[in-house]
Amino acid sequence: MTLIERDSQHLWHPYTQHKTAALPIAITKGEGALLWDENNKQYIDAIASWWVNPYGHSNKFIADAIYKQLTTLEHVLFGGFTHEPAIILAEKLLAILPNNQKKVFFSDNGSTSVEVAIKVALQYFYNKGEKRKTIIAFENAFHGDTFAAMAASGISFYTQAFQGMFIDVVRIPVPVNGQEQFSFDALHEVIKNNDCAGFIFEPLVQGAAGMVMYQPEALDKLLQICQENNVLTIADEVMTGFGKTGKTFACDYLTQKPDMMCLSKALTGGTIPMAITTFTSALFDAFYDEDINKALFHGHTFTANPTGCAAALASLSLLETVEMQQNLIRINKGHLDFKKRVENHPMVTASRVLGVIFALEIKTETSASYYGTLRNRLYDFFIENGVILRPVGNIVYILPPYVITDSQLQRVYEVVESALEIV
Repeated sequence: MTLIERDSQHLWHPYTQHKTAALPIAITKGEGALLWDENNKQYIDAIASWWVNPYGHSNKFIADAIYKQLTTLEHVLFGGFTHEPAIILAEKLLAILPNNQKKVFFSDNGSTSVEVAIKVALQYFYNKGEKRKTIIAFENAFHGDTFAAMAASGISFYTQAFQGMFIDVVRIPVPVNGQEQFSFDALHEVIKNNDCAGFIFEPLVQGAAGMVMYQPEALDKLLQICQENNVLTIADEVMTGFGKTGKTFACDYLTQKPDMMCLSKALTGGTIPMAITTFTSALFDAFYDEDINKALFHGHTFTANPTGCAAALASLSLLETVEMQQNLIRINKGHLDFKKRVENHPMVTASRVLGVIFALEIKTETSASYYGTLRNRLYDFFIENGVILRPVGNIVYILPPYVITDSQLQRVYEVVESALEIV
């Protein structure tokens, strides 16, 4: 039996309607920006496998760090214990995060990093004897699939089966160009009419919404409004973190600083599931009390897993190298050149670039469904041509590993251009 036949007997895949979906592709190996299936067909992974793999598949530097840690200390519970990899990782992260971030809490994926942040926002006010139950979020946000993260997300088909079961979330418009004042006014109105604990946002780029981009000045204004009204701010950098926007973190473009930050995906270079939520000292201090009930009673079995910490430390080391920083500039230049090539194409209604993120919108007569016919035709075309891209409705985005070669990147561009001719 093939791997695909064996898969179909037992496995349930994410975001998949198995009755109508095509069979999955069985991948057997990877190297750099490339993957190979069980028939030895080669693919360029142009989305870094859901944005987690910036340093390439089967990265030997990260693998060696993992192996070394596995032969020293593979895991130890983090309740009542600690270890040096977690301490070093916290020290290194806090040195490069906005300087108001002082405390690090470990979990295991992007959704749970958001879950921790939302719980802290709500309990912060509870601990101070003030009941605030509302979270503010952007329209069309995506923050994950656990319950609080789902509640803060705005893409309805992900959440519609659970309506009426969520915490209280109120949405405001994204401050895209020309819509900034609507967003500012909406935030003022929401804060005026609700007991708001926190505002969660994807800084500068809404990933799952189709790489929707907005300006740092607009986000600064929203954060300022929150700070003036004692509303906590949560930067969800699960997608944007670790170089994707051209800076180490999207928040590095800001003047204002968030109270909390959520990190995952590229944190360990696509090797071991791990997430981190960071906090200001003021937030930690609200839980620091003689009263045991004011503690943050949240944890995960693999909290601060030493092997994951070793992978994260190796990943940070790679990100800081001159070569990797030059790769960010190189890919950005390639994207900008490609944008000039396609932005006037009759099938392109908009294109945008930030850091290593490129997106274009394909002209359609009607609204394109997230997993609709157009999206599926595009996806199939890309796969047939050996490129892994996952369009969002009529939006095609490229977010490649930083180690992608110029020839591989040009091949991705060529396939996208070809797709414009067949849609």
